[in-house]
Amino acid sequence: METTQRLTGKIALVAGATRGAGRAMAVELGRAGATVYVTGRTTRVHTSEIGRSTETIEETAELVDAAGEAARRASAKGGGGRRAGGKGIAVPTDHLEPEQVEALVERVDREQGRLDILVNDIWGGDVHVEWDKKMWEHDLDKGLRILRLGMETHIITSRYALPLLIKNPGGLVVEVTDGTEEYNRANYRKPFYYDLAKAAPLRMAHDLAKEIEEYGCTALCLTPGWLRSEFMLDTAFEVTEENWQDGCEQNPHFAISETPTFVGRALVALAADPDVKRWNGASLSSGSLAKEYGFTDVDGSAPDAWRYIAEVEQAGKEADVTGYR
Repeated sequence: METTQRLTGKIALVAGATRGAGRAMAVELGRAGATVYVTGRTTRVHTSEIGRSTETIEETAELVDAAGEAARRASAKGGGGRRAGGKGIAVPTDHLEPEQVEALVERVDREQGRLDILVNDIWGGDVHVEWDKKMWEHDLDKGLRILRLGMETHIITSRYALPLLIKNPGGLVVEVTDGTEEYNRANYRKPFYYDLAKAAPLRMAHDLAKEIEEYGCTALCLTPGWLRSEFMLDTAFEVTEENWQDGCEQNPHFAISETPTFVGRALVALAADPDVKRWNGASLSSGSLAKEYGFTDVDGSAPDAWRYIAEVEQAGKEADVTGYR
């Protein structure tokens, strides 16, 4: 993966960057030279309802800084000179609180005067999901909390951030979800509340694409594949990134999984594409974009998880990632 700073001078806001895809997208934006505001509820002095104190937004900002510095050194070594950018700025924010989001955007405007990339990756609803319950059996308060975390947060963030983003042509809005439009339309992502929460960003991207197109800006929806997030590794499979393949003993289809960096590289490819408007309103995945832009995961492979899940796992075939990564 090239290390040249293709996004130097760009200002990004990754809403929901504490861990997982959000953290990786922030880091890869920083590696590409962008100044990245990273938000979330877990800090070094406060832990959100998710209950994971091991990942904080301050740490994410430091990882952005480190990636930016590494890219600058690589650029200088290659004769490109030392270039600015690659900076992380942590801002504790509860995106269900409009006043906090408004203050966040006012700070970005005050300090930078522009916003080029908005990533709506806020989530945190997994801890409330009762996976095997019917809609009427699922705890209602938990269900409504899932919808607030997965939908209302995105709406509030866009409400305050979009007026700044559309001030300049070329702005990019990325709604992040789980599943492509094609896959989610054909499959019930049970339970009921989870399905709604993951369908909503797809429609949000579609609708925002219509509203911001006249300003020369683009909105789209992006999904990773089977993500090896911190939670997936240590809680669902009890492995680490170093021995993640041991998880295939529990579920052999885990072989198609990908690191969060993969979707981070997908985001950078989109943000650096001068013709990104061709994707306006589209539903995209890390695997499909790897074919389009030629980037890979950290191991040099390019897993196409959603195609694999449909053609191999759901088809009842034996796990075999040949031709899929």
